[in-house]
Amino acid sequence: MKKFVIEEPIFEIFPQIQAGILVCSGIDNHIKDESRYEDYLREAEKAAAQYVTAPEFTDNPVIRTWRDAFYKFRTKKGARCSIEALLKRVSKGGHIGTINPLVDIYNGISLKYGIPVGGEDIDKFDGDNRLAIADGTEEFITLGSEKSEPPYPGEVVYKDNAGAICRCFNWRESVRTMLTEDTVNAFMIIESVSGQESDKLNAALDELAGLIEKELGGEVKKQIVDRDHPQTDLL
Repeated sequence: MKKFVIEEPIFEIFPQIQAGILVCSGIDNHIKDESRYEDYLREAEKAAAQYVTAPEFTDNPVIRTWRDAFYKFRTKKGARCSIEALLKRVSKGGHIGTINPLVDIYNGISLKYGIPVGGEDIDKFDGDNRLAIADGTEEFITLGSEKSEPPYPGEVVYKDNAGAICRCFNWRESVRTMLTEDTVNAFMIIESVSGQESDKLNAALDELAGLIEKELGGEVKKQIVDRDHPQTDLL
């Protein structure tokens, strides 16, 4: 059985890190009504306004928390947390486009709660999915690229036996494991590094689980992974 594991060196950098995990099995992620998720995302964008009230964008607490986190490990220049990218677009009057139902749902949750959310196709994992420190040899090809761009040694990545899955936490994901309309079994993750967002993380995880079951069917199992419980079974 595949597992998700947070490796010990991550806890040495982020001792209070928590990961809310959903294992979604037997879902139907095919697009049936694009307008349904467009309306959902517009509502989520309105809710996200509460997280970008400071005159300087980087002074908003959500942004500052993740900027500070990224200063603690080696990153590619310009790498930013996924929630920062979403909030920056919304703060400038832009909109989040639809991709596929599962991605649209988790982007909406990310905006509503001001917390990073991501997802991958479990069936594409080669062995366990590990949140780890990169050694710099991991193969990584992102969407729109044809060549491998390995992470830096010391970078925080999700990785399996075949290479990196996501770089700099959730900044860029591998095309190899990304969610598509054909995804049947999905790994969803909500990240918190501050140790002060347990209530928000749990609320976001519960709402995400409920929406996936309602919209896409299948079975959804929840788990919190932290220093006391550093791993969980997938499929």
